[in-house]
Amino acid sequence: MADLEAHKFTIAISDETIDDLKTRLRVTRWPADIDDTDEYYGTPVAYMKELVDYWINEFDWRAAERKLNEYDNYRVMIDGSPIHFIRKAGKGPNPIPLIATHGWPWSYREWTKVIDPLADPAAFGDDAFDAFDVIVPSLSGFAFSTPTHRPDMNFWKMAELWHKLMTEFFGYDKYAAAGSDYGALVTSQLGHKYADSLYGIWLSHRIHLDVFQGDRPWDITGGALIPDAVPDQIRAGALDLQQRFASHVAVHILDNQNLAYGLSDSPVGMLSWILRRWTKWAETNGDVESVFPREHLITNATIWWVTNSITSSIRSYVNANHYPWTPSHDRTPIIEAPTGITFLGYENPPGITTGTRVQLFLDDPREKPWYNPVYLNAHDKGGHFTAWENPDAVIEDIRATFRGLR
Repeated sequence: MADLEAHKFTIAISDETIDDLKTRLRVTRWPADIDDTDEYYGTPVAYMKELVDYWINEFDWRAAERKLNEYDNYRVMIDGSPIHFIRKAGKGPNPIPLIATHGWPWSYREWTKVIDPLADPAAFGDDAFDAFDVIVPSLSGFAFSTPTHRPDMNFWKMAELWHKLMTEFFGYDKYAAAGSDYGALVTSQLGHKYADSLYGIWLSHRIHLDVFQGDRPWDITGGALIPDAVPDQIRAGALDLQQRFASHVAVHILDNQNLAYGLSDSPVGMLSWILRRWTKWAETNGDVESVFPREHLITNATIWWVTNSITSSIRSYVNANHYPWTPSHDRTPIIEAPTGITFLGYENPPGITTGTRVQLFLDDPREKPWYNPVYLNAHDKGGHFTAWENPDAVIEDIRATFRGLR
């Protein structure tokens, strides 16, 4: 294994950067809001002002920084790009390495509720046999994995970096991989191209590797319309599910750089763009802070701001289209690595219950060519930020996925 001490990384943002952030927050020019209470138009100005006041006057970045540094942080250069990661060594008779990849606009912090139980199960009253060496990187171009030094970064190119990190830097002969959201694409590519080097993969989202291709790469429906005969309740549910994810995909692909100017210059603009994802994608029941405490939201926003990484993060979408994925082989399943998948209830398709979710997946002809499923489980609780919203389900399902694969 590589000399980790030589690559220790301490998060330490300069006072000048934090002072500049607060100055920008204080001089925000607020939009004129026709309706200051109805979220139909987006996040109300009144709530944004409340968050910004907290960001300026109450939030303690130095305390947040100390908390971030409680984990062992590292940075290494892989093919000219810096990769930041945290690592928790496994405690058990035979821990296997697990690289866990987050999504957008997540950070590596959304895995922190599951890291310790996965690394040291016995400390939580569980079987030490299930231990993992847990490695959680920041996606290339995200947060402390910046600057990428290349404008073409996307999920399948990140997978190349991850494979080199695990096999060349760490020297693992075999490893496991887990992923959610954009990280599920990175993980699925590992399971496609490097199946022989993997124990298996675990996913909380099934996103096919040819996503963002075709004539309408910005349209998550591919141009499909809901049939007229669909009952009103199902139609409303389908529209709600589509609308949760439509805007960021479309803008990130079609107007990437133009959006970046605003998000890179205005911390409030950046916060509003990513906050809307936390609000709409998580099972918040109208109260985002019931799932993501205010300190967590603003810590994430500060990480995005001080690393000036929002541009390279959103570019990962358009680059998935600009540099299309091509298969490494023509075998089926396309993702040959043994695969575990977790389904959470807030993302159930309309008309589908948690009890029928697994069978729906098994019966879907669109899924059959893609995966080699060895473990499938559905849970009522939780939305898109899987490991944060329902950590117990993630811990249970990752352990179960790899228990017979070690």
